[in-house]
Amino acid sequence: MSDEADSLRALTTDIRDFAREREWEQFHDPKSLILALTGEVGELAELFQWVPADDAVAQFRDPARKQRAGEEISDVLIYLLRLADVLGIDVAAAARAKLADSRRRFAAHEVSGVAPTKE
Repeated sequence: MSDEADSLRALTTDIRDFAREREWEQFHDPKSLILALTGEVGELAELFQWVPADDAVAQFRDPARKQRAGEEISDVLIYLLRLADVLGIDVAAAARAKLADSRRRFAAHEVSGVAPTKE
């Protein structure tokens, strides 16, 4: 088990404990978590809504903007990990499997510099 996987598992446990301490598990059904996750992704998208794509990285070097993006990214991660926990999905293992499949489907020597299209 890698340090990254350990870190994700520890964070998942912290999030689970946070919900339990507040007796919020009753509200954490998959549908509700997905809706909350979608809302948080929307808040993250809103930060970038009118930022020109070629200027986004530079604009988010500003400490205040970077902090806001970090807060919204954290909200997305928290809900995503909570959803995975409720569904019994090991996110680290699932992500590694997905990345291995993507490496197979999109061999670097075949798609280098080319945006993939849906198959």
